[in-house]
Amino acid sequence: MTNHHWPIYGHEWAVEHLRKSIANARIRHAYLIVGSESIGKETLARALAMTLNCTSEDENARPCGQCSSCKRIASGNHPDMIYSELDGTTGALKIEEIRTVTGKIALKPYEARYRIAILRDFDHARPQAQDALLKTLEEPPPQALLILLAPSTESLLPTITSRSQVIHLRPLPTETVHEILVRDKQVPEDQADLLARLSGGRMGWVMQVLAEPSMLEQRTEALNILEKSVPMNRAKRFEIAEDLSKDKLALYPLLELWQSYWRDVLLLCQGIGKNPANIDRLATLEQIASHTSADEALTALQATRTLLSNLTTNLNLRLALEVMFLDYPGLPDRQ
Repeated sequence: MTNHHWPIYGHEWAVEHLRKSIANARIRHAYLIVGSESIGKETLARALAMTLNCTSEDENARPCGQCSSCKRIASGNHPDMIYSELDGTTGALKIEEIRTVTGKIALKPYEARYRIAILRDFDHARPQAQDALLKTLEEPPPQALLILLAPSTESLLPTITSRSQVIHLRPLPTETVHEILVRDKQVPEDQADLLARLSGGRMGWVMQVLAEPSMLEQRTEALNILEKSVPMNRAKRFEIAEDLSKDKLALYPLLELWQSYWRDVLLLCQGIGKNPANIDRLATLEQIASHTSADEALTALQATRTLLSNLTTNLNLRLALEVMFLDYPGLPDRQ
């Protein structure tokens, strides 16, 4: 059980840290929240924004979730909240978008205590685009707060991380996710067990699935594509590459999922994969692992991770996918 009423599941240590900072008037001008996809980064960012701008007279009751400010932040309609958007074609966080955000946050708040910008997927910004944020980080406007979100600090400039307070969100224990689903969401035990295992400790992913059950169908389709590609020859794999290259933005969640799959295969190859993330595909995972060496599984995992990290660059997507598929095990004509 939590000892706070922030609208977020888990990550109690992060919430407590931020609550103490607010109580002691030690709010930083920039936070960098890092963690895997759908782990709760934006949920925590919004909860912080709600708390800072809540109009409840009782400070201990903030965020109240009932005042106009809380409701509008939760729905994404508050005039003092700014959100960055990725380019619809490339999936990159472009320098022009960052300049637009910095221009808006330089203005005085319309009505709230703080004017807050949430920069989603900041790892999608190339170094030149990240540089465009430095002046604002070095000379932050009064009553302004920047919250950057990224899966890790690896692709971020040291000048960005050194000027932000970094908050690392880690996956929740499977048991915790299961408990939340049964206790708070009234999910049946068997379904809660499956979702908790598939979630990889990412409560945000679970909440998305509950809101959009079709996500599980999309996941099944994505894994079917991967599993069917393993015994295929080069020509067939290249056909899949051509098809996947038509929708760059759809590759982000797909490659994240494929990463988790190859990680499961690698652990099974090493004899330590008793509870794989993709537990519902255990039979096929074991079959692939039985015909794959640990080195081959590691190569496939690294190839998937490399393409995922390079998606924001100006690359030949079809060629990059073909290269990745060539690094996958199982090619029948491979010597």
